[in-house]
Amino acid sequence: MMTTLLSTLQSGSLILTFNRPERANAFSLELIRELQEAFKQAAADSEVRAVVLTGAGRVFGAGQDIEEIKSHGADISYRQHLLETYNPLILQIRRIEKPVIAAVNGPCAGASLGITLACDIRLASEKANFVVGFNGIGLVPDSGVSLLLPALIGFGRAHEYTFTNQPITAQQAMEWGLVNRVCPPDELMPETMKLAAQLADGPTGTYGLTKQAFNKAVLPNLEEVLNAEADLQEIAGHREEHKEGVAAFLEKRIPKYN
Repeated sequence: MMTTLLSTLQSGSLILTFNRPERANAFSLELIRELQEAFKQAAADSEVRAVVLTGAGRVFGAGQDIEEIKSHGADISYRQHLLETYNPLILQIRRIEKPVIAAVNGPCAGASLGITLACDIRLASEKANFVVGFNGIGLVPDSGVSLLLPALIGFGRAHEYTFTNQPITAQQAMEWGLVNRVCPPDELMPETMKLAAQLADGPTGTYGLTKQAFNKAVLPNLEEVLNAEADLQEIAGHREEHKEGVAAFLEKRIPKYN
């Protein structure tokens, strides 16, 4: 059975690769659990001095696997789902006292965007783009997107690209501060691993304290926002707009909202 998360330790850097290319690396419950466990182990492993996240194939991540969620029935609690999955994962990324780098190799949407934004540093391929995604299926931003996206690209842009669901190109992402660097596709991982090696050789304990300082200064209410997102998602998830949005998504058509 193929694992949904590939893990490789290279010169002090733990490379975690989302490995569901046949599903555009959409997050299954199994993949989320594997990520949570990987971050738990990385936090405790002194040999791990930096963490890199990337996707297998041509896509970084399509967000939550909607078909898997819907297979659990109409009565699923989105609030409980977030409290068990993305909320603790986002907090793990922000609280691990080691640098976390996202190597965004292709399209990135929904919860995958939230995970990317939670990382300390983001490098993107020229072929990457970023789609907020949630409003497109009648949901509200979760996985910290409601806090992290406006913090990085500004209030107005965050509203526009959330409401319209239009993709943010890699070049726009760099100009607006969503990513740190944009690389040709074949240079993304070498450039990422060069940076990761530099950080792994540095004062990781000090990096951890610096993350604490940045979290306190810029994201002091992150956990509160994650909980609020879960409450709002519970409301949105039971509305007709979400039902129509999911139906349209699965049927590959434009949703018809009243």
